[in-house]
Amino acid sequence: MTSGGAWRAVAVGHRRTEGEPPYERGPRPGEPLARRGGFAVHGAVGSVRATDGGRTLWTRSFAGRPHAAHLSGGRVLVTTDSLEYTPWGHLGPALLLDLADGRLVATLRGATGAALGGGRFLLGLEGYDVFETVAYDRDGTETDRWASYGHYVVGTGVRVVEADRRTPTSNRVVRLLPGGVVTPGPKLSDSLPPEPVVLPDGTLLVLDGGAIHAVGRGLDRTVLAELRPHEDARAIRTLRRDGDRLVAVIAEPRAAGTARWTVDTWTFRLTSRGAGS
Repeated sequence: MTSGGAWRAVAVGHRRTEGEPPYERGPRPGEPLARRGGFAVHGAVGSVRATDGGRTLWTRSFAGRPHAAHLSGGRVLVTTDSLEYTPWGHLGPALLLDLADGRLVATLRGATGAALGGGRFLLGLEGYDVFETVAYDRDGTETDRWASYGHYVVGTGVRVVEADRRTPTSNRVVRLLPGGVVTPGPKLSDSLPPEPVVLPDGTLLVLDGGAIHAVGRGLDRTVLAELRPHEDARAIRTLRRDGDRLVAVIAEPRAAGTARWTVDTWTFRLTSRGAGS
């Protein structure tokens, strides 16, 4: 049994197989990009469509492929891929739309988004010497900017599990404050960490290298579970929570130029110290 602050993890299983790495995938076919009650935003090549109770409210056409949508107030932010190669690779425009009728409010640039309150959003971009997060209001006007990018966790403020894709990496878990201030937290060893797990009390579980770390709201870090030494920079990792189970996967290529991967999967029973078990 291992513990991290208010949480502890009890190992219940480990298996090693050969197979495909655990790529982080988007919505399954037919699954909406975003949902709020009976309202949903669906994506297809060349369009996004809003429905309410299964009834189509509006459709917005554009040249590209939507891959994520975020809802806030009366707005929806849709990030897209370009169907053609551009100076930014296959990055497409980020579309800020009116939720009522699909009207285009603003065309922005960014790869990863997150919803704030009141129709406001974060939009991040990394690559080509850019590593930034920009805040926009409901009209698409920039209101703040930070030198940070990665997985966004919005709650009592904004935390970021950074992903700079650089070797050596400068990644940390950080907090974004008004005025472009970035408060640094614990360092990370991986240049492209997987999406963190967010627990009910705001604790972040971050799979970094060969360990699962628990990072609190104050950016304090403890080790929740040690997995195994991890040295291959090509490894692909995921971390997910299924009920009271925490599942960590690390896949490493067996040899250069092959499609054979060794996939290790660890399962833990996750409990709160206050639960008494």
